[in-house]
Amino acid sequence: MLRSMDIKKASEKGTNFIRNIINEDLSIGKHQKVVTRFPPEPNGYLHIGHAKSICLNFGTASDYDGYCNLRFDDTNPSKEDIEFVNSIKNDVSWLGFNWHKEIKFSSDYFDIFYECALELIEKELAYVCFLSADKTREYRGTLKNPGKNSPYRDTSVKENLSLFKKMKLGEFKEGECVLRAKIDMASSFMCMRDPTLYRIRFETHHQTKDDWCIYPMYDFAHCIGDAIEGVTHSICTLEFQDNRRIYDWTLENLDKFNKPDRPHQYEFSRLNLEYATTSKRKLKLLVDNNFVTGWNDPRMPTISGLRRRGYTPESIRDFSERIGVSKVNSLTDISILESSIRDDLNTNAPRSMAVIDAIKLIIENYPEEKLESIQAPNHPQNETMGTREIFFSKEIYIDKADFQEIAPNNKFKRLAINKEVRLRNAYIVKATRVDKDNEDNITTIYCTYDPSTLGKNPADGRKVKGVIHFVESSKAIQAEFNIYDRLFLDPNPSQFDEISVIMNPNSLIIKNGYVEPNLKDAEIEKAYQFEREGYFCRDSEANGLVFNKTVGLRDNWNQ
Repeated sequence: MLRSMDIKKASEKGTNFIRNIINEDLSIGKHQKVVTRFPPEPNGYLHIGHAKSICLNFGTASDYDGYCNLRFDDTNPSKEDIEFVNSIKNDVSWLGFNWHKEIKFSSDYFDIFYECALELIEKELAYVCFLSADKTREYRGTLKNPGKNSPYRDTSVKENLSLFKKMKLGEFKEGECVLRAKIDMASSFMCMRDPTLYRIRFETHHQTKDDWCIYPMYDFAHCIGDAIEGVTHSICTLEFQDNRRIYDWTLENLDKFNKPDRPHQYEFSRLNLEYATTSKRKLKLLVDNNFVTGWNDPRMPTISGLRRRGYTPESIRDFSERIGVSKVNSLTDISILESSIRDDLNTNAPRSMAVIDAIKLIIENYPEEKLESIQAPNHPQNETMGTREIFFSKEIYIDKADFQEIAPNNKFKRLAINKEVRLRNAYIVKATRVDKDNEDNITTIYCTYDPSTLGKNPADGRKVKGVIHFVESSKAIQAEFNIYDRLFLDPNPSQFDEISVIMNPNSLIIKNGYVEPNLKDAEIEKAYQFEREGYFCRDSEANGLVFNKTVGLRDNWNQ
């Protein structure tokens, strides 16, 4: 049992209404240990909303020296796949969490669920119903009008047991009948109007193969699975708030599980993120309709998509801490997520230089054959990260956006004719003239350099404020850059039934440029700060040298 000192220590790691409940339960001895669970359905990839739930369930249990189970809600084989099982395991591990002992599946308990269903039938609390789907909806009533009893509601216990066993043996067609709880068709809560407990599915299950053709509904299996595993605090999102009544009703009516320390369900607000959707159905539509390249497309709010884009486990855990836990649904500002990754990478990402939209700059007074080696810091605030070798010669590449023929005003800090700037980690240069093509586009910039300004200010005391980055041309490595923007134009895409109409046509822009030679063998998904450009990581699935933009150096969306 946790001592009061231990409870206080756990509480100091943060407080919210769920932790307050746990503190009370532990202090009065209702539970001796905190046991939570994360129960994903393997019918898609996990998204940022799931990440919040993972951090809450695994993190809370860990803080109280308890444990969290990873249990797959695999009760609907028509939508589930082993691919999703594996992706979920990878995502949870990548986020830095360990589940308790072996991975669990609801299908591990199919025999127990079946016995529980038989118990409810024997207690006249469940019956086999042959109403069609349309008739079931009709009998269910509305929010204003009560439902009416199914004509099969008073079938005898003996007959219901026989019918349910026939369902199990596959003697009825899919959709021909279901097993329903006998609760209250006049309840003000629609979910309590004789909800379905079992339905028929002639599908091969990824775990149990063809052993079963009847499968329990989530509301029935979930609470029993929690009870089997000794879960103390079953934490889920607010859309299951009404369904807590089914959760309690089921356990209260099963002799084995109706105990004082049985699990209880607690609901918190799900994560709704600006310019993204956390609806698994809509995410699947994006994938199925090829609006994105897959579940791990870096524009997707999936954990695998965020990872491929360059987000770190630490940044996602930090984001989950920042937004907190409450019972109020709201739309979370995406800048909070972006701030979390910036703060992480600003400290941990080595610096490098990349020219994404290149133009050649020729330094006319630099020695013709000279190739100079310069040591540049990998991180200006962290000497322990060491230095890297960069090169300098007569010809270099700079970004087109860093030059204008005529400076627009005195505050312009980039390169212009007769204006000086410093090249990052190198010399001060002054532009003198340009070459242009037949369409008046600048093709080459010419300049001179001050050879006395490597790592120092001009001797005559003149002030040079502008600094631009560059890559030396003979050593430059060609690279492709995926510049990502928000997938949707509207901050709240969930309010649109047809999300294709609000998709951002510029959510991905591909550019070709150059990087320093030390990035030739850049690690997959390793983050770099490309100076003055933003944070990038090497793409995990592309052939060749391709970098995904994780986030800019600052939030420019509303500027």
